[in-house]
Amino acid sequence: MTRHEHRRDVERIVAAETPRLIEVFKDLHRNPELGFAEIRTAGIVAQALTDLGFTVTTGIGGTGVVAILERGPGPVVMYRADMDALAVRETSGLDYASTVRVTNDDGSQSPVGHVCGHDAHVTWMLGMAKVLAETAWSGTAVLIGQPAEELISGARAMVDGGLYAVAPQPDSFVAMHTAPVPVGMVAAVGGERMAGTDQLEIVFHGIGGHGSLPQLAKDPVLMAAQAVVAFQSIISRSIAPHESAVLTVGSVQAGASYNVIPDRARLLANLRWFNPQVREQLLSGIRAISEGIARGAGMPDELMPVITMGGGSTPLVNDAALTARVAATLGGVLGEQNVITDLPAITGSEDCHLLKGPHRDVPLAYLLVGVADPQVYADAAAQGKLFPYSPHSPDYVVDLAAIPLGARIAALAMLELLATG
Repeated sequence: MTRHEHRRDVERIVAAETPRLIEVFKDLHRNPELGFAEIRTAGIVAQALTDLGFTVTTGIGGTGVVAILERGPGPVVMYRADMDALAVRETSGLDYASTVRVTNDDGSQSPVGHVCGHDAHVTWMLGMAKVLAETAWSGTAVLIGQPAEELISGARAMVDGGLYAVAPQPDSFVAMHTAPVPVGMVAAVGGERMAGTDQLEIVFHGIGGHGSLPQLAKDPVLMAAQAVVAFQSIISRSIAPHESAVLTVGSVQAGASYNVIPDRARLLANLRWFNPQVREQLLSGIRAISEGIARGAGMPDELMPVITMGGGSTPLVNDAALTARVAATLGGVLGEQNVITDLPAITGSEDCHLLKGPHRDVPLAYLLVGVADPQVYADAAAQGKLFPYSPHSPDYVVDLAAIPLGARIAALAMLELLATG
């Protein structure tokens, strides 16, 4: 089958599927689930792919889904869609906006919203799977529903949980992510694309007491506050100016009363880096500053701050040749002017490439797909804004026109890499 015939089939199948895909997307958007809790979402993915004839395995790395469709000899191509949402209250005003809240381990409640587009990622994969089920090609397609990308833990969990006990080693790997640029635009750029990242918990211990008698206590809230400020000196005074690094404290948790000095304060921090040496400078700086503040407050050795590493990932690097091949295919459909092939790397992070596991040399093409209404984007640009909204913001919106287009892009990329006769 020729590329022209494949393009024609992709257009026909996705056009017929568009109403259903939009309803799937709206349903996923209304019912977001946090990392490693994507039970409903994983069930939808597993059932849809089973119905299309894929061999499906669930529960890989917790809630991960692996679906395989074999069509004889040929290349093995892996495709990943992440499934998790974020603990963010959506303010989009959409009639299908999320109102979901979950109860945390401590009894508190958190809102949950798809404000990074993972609901679109899942829908795109299901649309692409429909195309694969109804077109001619040869090889093996391996589709991954990945949990907990936001925790930077899901890919590693799937590998550790037996991904390659059920899936063959891929010859190439494709993944896509929403981007707040106009619908119809795609970034397919080779080389280093995204930063490495680490998640850290830093717990300052203190000695609790009455707020009116601070001299009898050791205040961990003050220690944590000093640390939040001092951490930024690592970036400004320890990291070489030509290097890229970001240190963000995203959560400060301490106490529950107006007049009680608590005995602990907890910081959740996130690092971004490209150079492994910079990563070590960030980590050693955090340890030194935290311990120095605690010692300055008079804390003994046994009550020094405790730093616990959470999820993490290395920088994401696209294979230049594979990405150029996919870009050429998409340019022939979307127009070359709409396929961006030269952009600087960004300090966002991903863990999809960790799905390679021991097969580190597998080439990756990671695409950014525009999901913003072109007029909304143009209005924002006229106001001097870089984007109309950013990922993880409460007002993040995937325009519905991006749903069929993303499915087409995913299908075209996969068919380009599978043997076509």
